[in-house]
Amino acid sequence: MIDIKFLRENPDAVKENIRKKFQDAKLPLVDEVIEFDKKARAAQVEADELRAQKNQLSKQIGQLMKEGKREEAEKVKAQVAEDAAKLDQLTADTTKYQEEVQSRMMRIPNIIDPSVPIGPDDSHNVEIEKFGEPVVPDFEIPYHTDIMARFDGIDMDAAGKVAGNGFYYLMGDIARLHSAVLSYARDFMIDKGFTYVIPPYMIHGNVVAGVMSFDEMDAMMYKIEGEDLYLIGTSEHSMIGKFIDTINDEEKLPYTLTSYSPCFRKEKGAHGIEERGVYRIHQFEKQEMIVVCKPEEAWDWYNKLWSYTVELFRSLDVPVRTLECCSGDLADLKVKSCDVEAWSPRQKKYFEVGSCSNLGDAQARRLKIRVKDKDGNKYFANTLNNTVVAPPRMLIAFLENNLQADGSVKIPEVLRPYMGGKEVLIPKH
Repeated sequence: MIDIKFLRENPDAVKENIRKKFQDAKLPLVDEVIEFDKKARAAQVEADELRAQKNQLSKQIGQLMKEGKREEAEKVKAQVAEDAAKLDQLTADTTKYQEEVQSRMMRIPNIIDPSVPIGPDDSHNVEIEKFGEPVVPDFEIPYHTDIMARFDGIDMDAAGKVAGNGFYYLMGDIARLHSAVLSYARDFMIDKGFTYVIPPYMIHGNVVAGVMSFDEMDAMMYKIEGEDLYLIGTSEHSMIGKFIDTINDEEKLPYTLTSYSPCFRKEKGAHGIEERGVYRIHQFEKQEMIVVCKPEEAWDWYNKLWSYTVELFRSLDVPVRTLECCSGDLADLKVKSCDVEAWSPRQKKYFEVGSCSNLGDAQARRLKIRVKDKDGNKYFANTLNNTVVAPPRMLIAFLENNLQADGSVKIPEVLRPYMGGKEVLIPKH
């Protein structure tokens, strides 16, 4: 959510930003906000004047009663009663207009950074840099679930009977590999100075509204029937929510946290053949990182965060590239975002395995996450988040890039302590 003061003073800039995000249907929201904001402030001014007048009249009543001027005092009392009724109406009007402003402000996208490429959808995202040499081996690489099946490592048929499409059983060495990647990612981030956290896996509706747009909420979140609780789609939601309604000492910033959680997503829409298996699923596990910092530190942290993911993937012998998200591919709260994509030697192309985002103070405004400096001045924090690793997609990249011609899978050195010292996985079929 942007600053209402900025919108008042720069409505044309806000509209231009909406156009850059190809959301022209939201253009009327700007004028509506300005109109309701004027009404709210006018009602508030009139209410304040009426309160002041009411206080003066109340004192006047006391003085008249002391002077024995009861009849005049009764007339003033009648005026006070009339003003009180009018004040109640003005207070109700102010609240109503403010709610109209708030509901529209929540739908207006955040101001994107000038460096963001302009485009309507992810086909206009721009490659930034490649890390590692993408290799296509001279032997055939099977589909990732077929690789897993050679190790008796996956059962999607049974999962379908138990929970439906979009779920899976991982077993044996593949399940162990899944857990090993998460454990390695946890220790990797702890070594970077981040505090390890296991957060709540459910959050209240006001936290959901604070961390994401309404469109995202509808497309992603599962709601617990009959309760004000949602299953998290990523631990970023509850991790940023941890700071709701707080005033944080500037000297303690930045907060750098890395969190493990299961994640639950509706994943609406059609799924192509390359998004079957464990690529696009309703339940998965992930290691995340978030930063709460001063505004002037946000861009340094943005560059650190995505670089950590690149470093982790390269340590597992997976080539990756970074891709800058264009304006139309940015969620409404984001100032700037880049994806980390892993190389798929089977598809001979890269695919998304993580996303790094700078959200400016948008989440902080919604959740009232403030910072107090040494002079007592308060301002909104900046928040950032990034995927460390999500093993289902990481498993696809890992298995394809470490598969050997004989069907075995090489275990990189950094992962061996988490795999009982194994250097290679031998298929059973």
